[in-house]
Order: sequence, then C-alpha cells, then structure tokens
Amino acid sequence: MPGVTQERRPTISLIIPAYNEEEYLPACLDAVMRNVAGKAAEIIVVDNNSTDGTRQVIERYPGVTYVFEPEKGITRARQRGFLEATGDILAYVDADTHPPAGWIEQIWEQFGKRNDLACLSGPYSFYDLSGLRNKISSGWFVAARPLYGITGYMMVGGNFAIPRDVLERMGGFDSSIEFYGEDVDIAKRAKQQGKVLFSPRFVMPTSGRRMKKQGFAKIAGIYFLNYFSIVFRGKPATKGYEDIR
Repeated sequence: MPGVTQERRPTISLIIPAYNEEEYLPACLDAVMRNVAGKAAEIIVVDNNSTDGTRQVIERYPGVTYVFEPEKGITRARQRGFLEATGDILAYVDADTHPPAGWIEQIWEQFGKRNDLACLSGPYSFYDLSGLRNKISSGWFVAARPLYGITGYMMVGGNFAIPRDVLERMGGFDSSIEFYGEDVDIAKRAKQQGKVLFSPRFVMPTSGRRMKKQGFAKIAGIYFLNYFSIVFRGKPATKGYEDIR
C-alpha cells in the first residue's frame, strides 16, 4: 500500500465531520464505541461551527478527540480532520451513520490485499427508511455501477478510507466545493494515484433524512448531474445546498 509498511498493520484514524448533529451524533458515536473504538488509533469529530449541542455530545465520549473548524463546509471539515489526524489510513464517516461490526476490519483486509489501493468506499443502507424505500434508495448504487465500470471511480463521502500519503499527493480536499460532487472529486483525483475500490461488502448504515425531505428522484437527479459534471468538467454543477437536520 502506498506509504504504508507491510511489516505492521497500518493505523487508522476515524474522522467524523459534524454540523449541528446533536440529534444523530449520539447513535453514531455509540456504534463507533461498540465497533471501532480500541481498533482505530484515534476517533476525531470535527465540529464544523455548530450552533447546537454538538460539542456537549462529543464531550460525553472520553475516547473521542474534539476538533473545531470555524469555516463551515464539508470539504473544510474533512480537511481539518486530515490535518489533525495521525493515522496511516484516514477513514471518514458522517455523523448520521452507524459504523457496523467488521467495518474497520474490511479496511485492513482490502488495503492488505493490494498495494495499489488508493481509496476504498462502499454503498449506504438506510436504517430509517421503510423496506421498499430502502431498496429503492439503495438501488442507486446498483444503477451507478456501470458508470463506475467506465470511469473507474465511485465513492460516497460518508463511507470511505484513504491512505494519508495518497491524500497528501492529491493536495488534500478541494475546499472550493461546497457540497454536491465532493465525493466524486475525491474519487476522481484518488484514481490518479491508484485503484479506487467500491466494494458492495463495505456497507454503511446511514440516515435517509435527505431523501425523506427532498425526495428520491430529486436527490438522484442532483447526484447524477454532479457526477457527470465532475467527470467531464472537473467541477460540480450545483453550488447551493440545504442543510437537512
């Protein structure tokens, strides 16, 4: 693996950006404590200038490192986590995810199997959508697989792992991207450094709150639009976004 010695198992830093996540963050950190703590070298929550009780939630978990990023924006929060983390591999999840048992082990497994792996990601499952709505929403990842086959890159921002040295060579995260397309941008630039693996086994339970609020068709359309925009234009088509809390 680029930049990681094979004599030892690489260290993993778990990084969780959070903006006004006092409602969802406790369940996320409970899952992290069950399934990741004691395995990750560190757990960092980046408070992205929250105005609610996000900091108080974080402080209830002694094993979690609190980091503050005053400039709001997901790419800026990710970048702050990158600058603060010490691990060989940086693993990113969102504050409304529930990292499952075996998740961190898959990171070691996949990076241990191939030394050209530049980024690992996988699909979401939606723990708060009904069975049919969950299947429809999860079907997006099946529909997108032909694009992955053509471009060689696909990832989701709330479920990916990337080696530190790869991110360094990429120049970190593009803070000019506000929201939509940031995951495609990361995957596209990581592809220049090696293999981007989107593994169906690397599943992350997350909230479907954005789909509930804005509708699946609208969200799918926005994501596909920005995917193609990043692929062909190198920048997202959508600049504005709505915080869903």
